[in-house]
Amino acid sequence: HVTFCTEQEVARAEALGLMSRKSQQFHWHNRDYADFDGFLASLSSRKRKNIRKERAQAQDFGGTIHTFTGDQIEPEHWDAFWQFYQDTGVRKWGSPYLTREFFDHAQENLRDDIALVLAERDGRWVAGALNFIGRETLFGRYWGCTEHHPFLHFELCYYRAMDFAIAHGLSRVEAGAQGEHKLARGYLPSPTWSLHWMRDPGFASAVGEYLQAERDAVDEEISVLTDYGPFKKTTIEEQE
Repeated sequence: HVTFCTEQEVARAEALGLMSRKSQQFHWHNRDYADFDGFLASLSSRKRKNIRKERAQAQDFGGTIHTFTGDQIEPEHWDAFWQFYQDTGVRKWGSPYLTREFFDHAQENLRDDIALVLAERDGRWVAGALNFIGRETLFGRYWGCTEHHPFLHFELCYYRAMDFAIAHGLSRVEAGAQGEHKLARGYLPSPTWSLHWMRDPGFASAVGEYLQAERDAVDEEISVLTDYGPFKKTTIEEQE
């Protein structure tokens, strides 16, 4: 299995006999916005007002939101984020697979490639979102909190990621899998690809038939969801 490969890699791999699977995630694309208001100007009036309202309520949680990267990140920040990471794992009935040691390694070796967004209230860290900085993309991967405040999740995970991408000239934000709630916040469905090989011919044939039917459904879903996006119609046509 090869995950998150490019369309060019898919074309070459299919020629070698691998099967491709098409899926979708919600990505935010930076259209050379000068600032967040520039992004808001591309939205319909109602969606623009909703986002401004959400950001105002989130920022009124009684504390301060910080974005740290590089040497700004301190070991104490990882102590807090470890608690957030554990909380998210428990609430989602999953088993967190990163160890505490991983975050120590991140502090030592990865902090220049990390944007850590933390919310502080009354001298305590109460929520955080972890992003990895790529060449052109900001990858949002983990979030957690010890206090719940309206829209704080959207502010830390989505809007602050947009702010960072705009400020650093990154072309897009990939905020992880799932979540149609991202659509109203400017994250449009984007195709993703994976490659697969199976030894048994009969099994491979059955899976191949399913993948073709699924691909058609994914194309339709992307088209429908894009039409429901928050952008002005002319903006969507320009993006296409």
